Amino acid sequence: MGMTDAIARSAVRHAHVLVVEVPGHWLTRVAVERHVSARCWRLATSPADADVLAVCGTPGPELTQLVTRLWVQMPGPRSRIQVGSLDAVVPALAAAEDELLDWARQRADSRDRPDAHPRGSRQDETSTTNHAAAASGHGEPGPHAGHDAAESAFLRNHGQHLGHDQLGGMRHGRHAGHDPMSGKDVAGRGGTDPATQTGHDMHGGLGHGGHTGDGAMEHGDMDHAGESHADMGHEGMGHGDMEMAPAGIPLARGGEDRDGLELDVLHVQLGPVLAYWPAGLVLRCTLQGDVIVDAEARLIDADVDSTAHDRVLFDQLRWAARRCDNALNLLALAGWTDAASRARRIRDALLSDAHVDRAAADVDRLCRSVRRSWLLRWSLRRLRYLSDDDLDRHGLPAHLGGDTRDRVLSMLQQAGTILAGTAGEPGTGHTSPTPVGRIPELVRGLDLAAARLVVASLDLDALSSAHGEVSRV
Repeated sequence: MGMTDAIARSAVRHAHVLVVEVPGHWLTRVAVERHVSARCWRLATSPADADVLAVCGTPGPELTQLVTRLWVQMPGPRSRIQVGSLDAVVPALAAAEDELLDWARQRADSRDRPDAHPRGSRQDETSTTNHAAAASGHGEPGPHAGHDAAESAFLRNHGQHLGHDQLGGMRHGRHAGHDPMSGKDVAGRGGTDPATQTGHDMHGGLGHGGHTGDGAMEHGDMDHAGESHADMGHEGMGHGDMEMAPAGIPLARGGEDRDGLELDVLHVQLGPVLAYWPAGLVLRCTLQGDVIVDAEARLIDADVDSTAHDRVLFDQLRWAARRCDNALNLLALAGWTDAASRARRIRDALLSDAHVDRAAADVDRLCRSVRRSWLLRWSLRRLRYLSDDDLDRHGLPAHLGGDTRDRVLSMLQQAGTILAGTAGEPGTGHTSPTPVGRIPELVRGLDLAAARLVVASLDLDALSSAHGEVSRV
């Protein structure tokens, strides 16, 4: 047991934490991130990469369902903690460490998992068959490929679009590598569409969605010599009565493009748990090819009764810290990990009320670095440029004018102005929130990677946006 304990303690020293933020608890989430870093732990970007699931705040019905799904996908050893307030952060993380080291509890958890079954059993044979079917492109890998209808319905309802390593069930060894979505050294938040995450990485972590399964082939267009699908059999193919959403993942279907050609149409959901993504925001996208042609945005389970610590944004330091937090999301998505780390350090310094003067100078230096970066300019230039007329038409605040690069500069400049003491209270008209209902109009015509960059540039504060608003374009 001595060797086992030594290996366990060594592994726990590098634990990965998947953070789920309930809207309205951003300060709690930031505190969790800060203490995770202080422990030399890392932030996970997917459930397959996570050892600890940390839920910041009390989730509502929809987030509760999602948290349950994320928990099921996590490999063991694992721990789940609820962090309801800032004071609960340190003891919650300590409890997670103790739970990870409790081998009796971890063995019991492994035995009680829904997918637990002895080797050589009928379930194991089914799992092997599903792996073979997946290899032919007609199934979902892993022991959950033939999952029951309830879980498939849950996935369909939530627009899940998971990678094979995530949906196929948990891998019970160590993590099969980090999710490339964010660049690991700049801590990511939330799983990323783990259970809701979509896309891998363009600028240091985004992906373009892409077609999956047999989406390019319409079964309705195939000539099967008069045979119905019910009579075809498809021995070993894993179609399961030819359902169009194997394991809950909808296949792409054909649809006419503007030029009359037929392109794949795929429905994909971004959020609510996704790295560098506004908490609680759900963006359901309809992709034609790799372009978003339709979208619907809404905010789920916003906790309007969250603690005063998390709700007070009128304090200048906290308001400036929120601008830095939003800026680091965009910088991390753009792949500039060093600048994102600098923004994170500034944010943490402002929230700890330490070295405020130094933080003001750091914001100014970071703003100059962003302005001088030709690579960032090249990456973000003209990406969803908003003129004054566009701002008026969409009902957006003036500080969102320009392109995506201009908007990240605006966030940092606002923080610097507040810290310099040359502006009034931020809650008295210095800036106004971005309505959630305007997001679909701003992402239409973009691919998934560009859409994530644009959403990150909108400087969103979930609770200040229209609560529960749903918009479709």
